[in-house]
Amino acid sequence: MRVAIFDFDGTLYAEETFKLLMNHLKEHSVYQSRYKKFYRSIVPPYIANKLKLFSTSKMKELSMQLYLEVFEGLSELEMDAFFEELTEKMQKDFNKEVVSRLKRHQKENIHILLVSGAYTQFLYQVTSGISFDQIIGTDILYKENRVDTETRITHVNGIQKTKKIISALEGYPIDWENSYAYGDSYSDFPVLELVGNPVAVRPEAKLRSVAKKRGWEII
Repeated sequence: MRVAIFDFDGTLYAEETFKLLMNHLKEHSVYQSRYKKFYRSIVPPYIANKLKLFSTSKMKELSMQLYLEVFEGLSELEMDAFFEELTEKMQKDFNKEVVSRLKRHQKENIHILLVSGAYTQFLYQVTSGISFDQIIGTDILYKENRVDTETRITHVNGIQKTKKIISALEGYPIDWENSYAYGDSYSDFPVLELVGNPVAVRPEAKLRSVAKKRGWEII
C-alpha cells in the first residue's frame, strides 16, 4: 500500500492556523469576552520564549492548552460549530496545487493522511469536502461531553508526527519507496524522510536548502 502524507499549516493551508484561531476568538460575537483570559495567560510564556528561556515546541503546546481552557463548559457540538465557522474562510487559502496533488493521489488509490499539530476536531471541520483516509492531529479531550481543561493535551509536533504515522499504519504493508509526503517546515523533515517521494511546499529556508541538496521536488 502506498501512502501520501500531507502537512496542514503552510502546506495544504497557506497560512498559520493558531493566529487565525486567536483572531476568531477575539472577534467572536459569543466568545470574545473569553479572549482576555487567554491573552493574560499567554503573555508570560510568550515573553519567556522570546528570551529563549522557554522552547518553541513547549510554547506551542502550552498555547494550545491555554486556548482550550477558555472553552471550559462547552460541549463537543459547540466546539464543532465554533470551528466550522472558519471553514469557508480557510478553504479560500488552501494551496490549489497541493489540493490537486491530493486528488490525483486519490485517483491512484493511494492512502491519504493529513498530519498536523492542529486540533483534530478543527481539522475535520475545516477540511469539509476533502476526503482523507486518516486525520492525525492534537486531540481535544472531553469529560462528560464538556471540554476537559484539567487533563493535559498531547501536542502532535516534530518527532511525534512520525510516531503517530507509524502507529496509525501499523499492520499495513507500506510501500514507503513509492509513497509521498508534503511539508513546508524543517520540523517536517522526519516525515519527509520516510518516503521515496518527498515534496517541499513553499519551504522555509532550512528545508529548501536540504531539499535542493537531496534533489527533492519543490513546489
